[in-house]
Amino acid sequence: MSSKATSRKFGTAPVFFTAISTILGAVLFLRFGFAVGTVGFWGVILIIVLGHLVTIPTAFAISELATNKRVEGGGEYFIISRSFGLNIGATIGLALFFSQAISVAFYVIAFTEAFEPVFNWIQTNYNMSLPRQLISVPAMLLLSVLILKKGANLGVKALYFVVAILFASLLLFFLGDTPHAAVSDFSVFKGEFRNSDNFFVIFAIIFPAFTGMTAGVGLSGDLKNPSKSIPWGTTAATFIGMVIYVLVVYKLAQFASAEDLLEHQLIMSKIALGGAIVIPLGLAASTISSALGSVMVAPRTLQALSVDRSLPSRGLNSWLAKGRQKDGEPINASLVTCLIALFFVILGDINAVAEVISMFFMVTYGALCLISFLNHFGSSPSYRPSFKSRWLLSLVGFITSVWVMFKINTLYAFAAVIVMTLIYLLINRYHKDRHGLASIFLNSLYQLNRNVQVFLQKAGKKRVQEWRPSAICISKDSFERDTAFKLLNWIAYKYGFGTYLHRIEGYYSKATYKQSQVELDKLISGFDKMENHVFVDTIISPSYTSAIAQAIQLPGVAGMENNMVIFEYDKSSAENLEEIIENYALANAGNFDFCVLGSSNRTFKLKSDIHIWIKPSDADNANLMILLSFIIAGHPDWKKADIKIFNICKKENAESTRAQLDELVVSGRLPISNSNIEIILEQENVATKEIINEKSAQAGLTIIGFRGETLKHEKVELFKGYNEIGNILFINANSQKTIE
Repeated sequence: MSSKATSRKFGTAPVFFTAISTILGAVLFLRFGFAVGTVGFWGVILIIVLGHLVTIPTAFAISELATNKRVEGGGEYFIISRSFGLNIGATIGLALFFSQAISVAFYVIAFTEAFEPVFNWIQTNYNMSLPRQLISVPAMLLLSVLILKKGANLGVKALYFVVAILFASLLLFFLGDTPHAAVSDFSVFKGEFRNSDNFFVIFAIIFPAFTGMTAGVGLSGDLKNPSKSIPWGTTAATFIGMVIYVLVVYKLAQFASAEDLLEHQLIMSKIALGGAIVIPLGLAASTISSALGSVMVAPRTLQALSVDRSLPSRGLNSWLAKGRQKDGEPINASLVTCLIALFFVILGDINAVAEVISMFFMVTYGALCLISFLNHFGSSPSYRPSFKSRWLLSLVGFITSVWVMFKINTLYAFAAVIVMTLIYLLINRYHKDRHGLASIFLNSLYQLNRNVQVFLQKAGKKRVQEWRPSAICISKDSFERDTAFKLLNWIAYKYGFGTYLHRIEGYYSKATYKQSQVELDKLISGFDKMENHVFVDTIISPSYTSAIAQAIQLPGVAGMENNMVIFEYDKSSAENLEEIIENYALANAGNFDFCVLGSSNRTFKLKSDIHIWIKPSDADNANLMILLSFIIAGHPDWKKADIKIFNICKKENAESTRAQLDELVVSGRLPISNSNIEIILEQENVATKEIINEKSAQAGLTIIGFRGETLKHEKVELFKGYNEIGNILFINANSQKTIE
């Protein structure tokens, strides 16, 4: 049996006691009295309710996630990394580890408050003000030796002992009495909510108490049955802790005046039976148990991070991932945790750091709730937890976590976000091979896309939509030239949508399917080198006609119906031009705008202008040509290019044509200056193609319209005769477009 297998020795009790001992920790003994004295009974009750709007959804989320798949070492880190991906998981995991490690120091420093009577006695009798490190440093060193020597096994045994003391002290507190209680008329109905402007200040002081509920999850790698122990231990600790909080607040409000609550840090010792001894002993027990819980959990988080090779050093990852041979204890990670904690114990005052700790814990809780919500929303068949939470509860937990972060301390919240962003960028740079969306995001996007598509389909039938291009481009020459893809990408950049289909000639079979997957991967990786806004796919078909027939029946990638087909041919050979012409009627039958790109052996002159040529026969084409030029020019590649309109007309129509174009540009708010509109008079002895060749020889892209009737008569000759021009886009609009 492996050391890893033998290390799985704990049941539900360690999870519960680790969590409950941290929940009923230093904050309960040292800060709850001050809180009740400041904001009153109902103020603290509202703080407890708000805090548990985070902790209860998180406890339920953890329980749900733990019963779906086995939670290995690392607890919360393991859940987050296996849901969001290793890079995001490592970012949150590192922040979580440092929070857990610094929490050890926080609890050890709080432990010294149990010796306040001793420090006060020495001050009074010997006029000596001793530093708290006199107690905290030896306590931290002793704790470190115990954990490094004996590991979690001793920690759990000690945990049982200190939790027993903790519950005994709380019991004696509830049995205690004060003279104030005899004259107090306090009741639930007379409880106060005062100083509401200090509500979130007190919330920030109290909230670290709530963070203990996930402490036991970090033992996941040492549990015999995590799917049972984590839900039972975590939820039981959360709800029992909440009930004890309410009872403590009620007892404090009834048995002590507001003045005493504010004046005495250990006011609980004034109320409890034998309080002078019992409450400091309970505080010591609670802080040591919390420190024990954190010092057992933090190394397991760090070890899990190292096992996943998340740190930017192979040697460090290997060293920290090692467990002790005899019991699998994360000895090296424990050493690092103890050194970090000792450093902060020596510093002595970590109040500011404590708030940052809360920020990182809030990020962790929010992430866990978000994972639960996304799993509900994504509805993956593999997500079948035996413990079921509710998506709404998880969503409330996530939103509350983020909101409370910024309400507690906006500066620290932003600081936490910035720190985690920097960690993420560092990890991303180190692990370039671990990019990509985790399945949880993909499942959610699939569901969102499906719902949006259905909504758009229904909405589109009920109202007249304003026109925008949703284009399909079919090409078998994708690996020879990319002009068609570039054109489609310009159209789809901002205002339109595009689907690029690479045609594989042949019948659908296992061989052609395998070929399609190989070529699709090649296309996607190739197109990803440019800023890509086009959906890319392959289509297997024995003929061009059948490929077009299949393609024009595809749903639009944006949810709206496709309305444009783009074909492409090589101007130097034009071998597939006849095939394009033969399928004009097929595309026209589906009310598609018909575009043919004549690709030149010259590259696109992106700094040159886009030329539009309008002839008397282009009544239906003109507006589409202008709109497409505007859409293409909106891409950053064309930012230095202007749009120029050339209109060929009869002399008697020159003025009215000019006026119409000027009005169109102004009313349509088109970025075309009057100087870029040129009226060219028809000449009997000069062919239109000759004029276009002369004027657009240096154009970046030339757009020319044509009619379906002309295509039927002239066929291939329609596209020939433009030898002086580079790339040409021929357009035939199915209907006249409105420029609003």
